[in-house]
Amino acid sequence: MRVYIIAEIGINHNGNLKLAKKMILNAKAAGFDAVKFQKRTIELVYSEKELASKRTSPWGTTFYQQKKGLEFEKKEYDAINSYCKEINIDWSCSTWDLESFRFIQQYDLKFHKVASPMISNIDLLKLIAKDKKKTFISTGMSSMDEIKSAVNIFKDNNCDFELMHCISKYPFENELANLCTINTLKRKFQCNVGYSGHEKAGQLISWAAVAIGATSLERHITEDRSIYGSDQAASLEPDGYYKLIKGIRTLEKALGDGKKNGILGIEKEGALKLKYKKIR
Repeated sequence: MRVYIIAEIGINHNGNLKLAKKMILNAKAAGFDAVKFQKRTIELVYSEKELASKRTSPWGTTFYQQKKGLEFEKKEYDAINSYCKEINIDWSCSTWDLESFRFIQQYDLKFHKVASPMISNIDLLKLIAKDKKKTFISTGMSSMDEIKSAVNIFKDNNCDFELMHCISKYPFENELANLCTINTLKRKFQCNVGYSGHEKAGQLISWAAVAIGATSLERHITEDRSIYGSDQAASLEPDGYYKLIKGIRTLEKALGDGKKNGILGIEKEGALKLKYKKIR
């Protein structure tokens, strides 16, 4: 099975459309299947008290100014939609409220994504499931009961879905990845399970996730991990994500189909010379 690989641009574009388009182009060149963004109606997602709190950022000194500075609106998403079609790469957007999801529906996306914090937002899950698009559901910071509830919503609506094992810390130490959860979720919910990774920059954990059976993979990408942003430190720069993709595609070939059909053609010469034969 070919792993579906998503480049999570998220808010790493820092409100800059030119930078976002550069990241999309680099993701396409590296071999990602899709890019993904994030969309919030900040007045609905955050309280007035939170928005009024102090937060120094390139856009001002309040939390509101920071969040507003990181949001793309229709003009930018129209441009992203056109550009992704032009260079032939899928795109999507994880939404954090009902209004944002209704906004993003206008683009007729190939798939949806439920971010880990939204797995308990039942109204949002029902709205997404009713759209009948393939949906990736991240399972970070969630209990088995919460995952079961989400799965039931998508099953009840006959909406194709795929869980994604996730650790919601940005970044986290590699030894906390708990990758065996991928197969635990597969057995429990009888569905495909991918991996949404926020480990410290590198490829090993993501490669291991594919090796043990992840059917999709999502990693944050950036042009420069040192620039402003809460997700930059958990992201891969171009050199890193080129290696990521190359390694995954090599792994897929090496994993094969699991069938054992006797002696391979490339083994026959060695078998004639080396295989044990009883001496009479």
